[in-house]
Amino acid sequence: MAFIKLYRKKLEENYTFLNNIFISKNIKWGVVSKLLCGNKIYLKEIIALGVTEIHDSRVSNLRKIKALDPNIQTVYIKPPAKRSIASIVKYADVSFNTEIYTIQLLSREAEKQNKIHKIIIMIEMGDLREGVMGEDLVEFYGQVLSLPNIEIRGIGTNLNCLSGVMPTQDKLIQLSLYKQLIEAKFNISIPWVSGGTSVALPLIIKNARPMEVNHFRIGEALFFGKDLFTGETIEGMHNDVFKLYTEIIEITEKPDIPTGELGENVAGNTFSMNDTEDFGGTSLRAILDIGLLDMQPQYLESDDAEISIVDASSDMLVIDISKSKKKYKIGDLVSFNIKYMGALYLLNSDYIEKTIE
Repeated sequence: MAFIKLYRKKLEENYTFLNNIFISKNIKWGVVSKLLCGNKIYLKEIIALGVTEIHDSRVSNLRKIKALDPNIQTVYIKPPAKRSIASIVKYADVSFNTEIYTIQLLSREAEKQNKIHKIIIMIEMGDLREGVMGEDLVEFYGQVLSLPNIEIRGIGTNLNCLSGVMPTQDKLIQLSLYKQLIEAKFNISIPWVSGGTSVALPLIIKNARPMEVNHFRIGEALFFGKDLFTGETIEGMHNDVFKLYTEIIEITEKPDIPTGELGENVAGNTFSMNDTEDFGGTSLRAILDIGLLDMQPQYLESDDAEISIVDASSDMLVIDISKSKKKYKIGDLVSFNIKYMGALYLLNSDYIEKTIE
């Protein structure tokens, strides 16, 4: 048995911490819910916080959000696929866009559905994921302005999502200059300048963002309280809103070195012997009722600092409990703190029970 638990009070405190910061700095923000993988129990917890804007990268998740609360503003946070246009217009109030052709399709579909579809034009600023090149932005913006049933809600950028480029003050100043350029060129006002995700939070806290950058999308910081510049937990926030619990199904003293002819395991890895290892040694190993189908070991941190993770197969995780002061027995639960990507695997697994405390 294995289950993931959301601690409601810690989630509420993290949300209040962030919301107070954004309100004090006159910043609009939305919660990125893609980590929750459309789990209705957890989506209800997010909505109960008083959230008015939710971002996701799956149309199916936005559909669930609209079913739970049609008044939530839903934002689709990647360029729409051609075959998803009808669903995106139906369930997403706003979408991120980088292609004229796609926006033309959105325009036609919005006319069919008798809707105004809002878009954010994403700008490439060095991370080399999605985005219109800066030198093409003015021409691109001008073409979009003439499309019916499309409202340009703003401009934005994604940083630190692919190449690891950080959202420095200089990057956000550059983004704000694009806003000024477009407003001067077309004599319009741009409501949102969306400066990025949780990675930009330290700049906001330090008052290092330009005032024109007035919108952010926050997911990881809400659920993990993490400063993505330093890797540390932000003071005043919780890093354990989610925890993993998994049951011990075997405890046995075993050799440290496998015996027999060695080949690749199910994950494609080959055991390698370290020169410092004691070839005659043994360790007390426990097997946990969870495996690679549900998680990746590198994203788990045991609450028992004396436990080390040995390896995992598709359905089982092997840990070394030799040094632990706790006397574990069959049926005990071992708890883990989870990193963001680890939670993403776990929450996407149908085999992991989702609970709340």
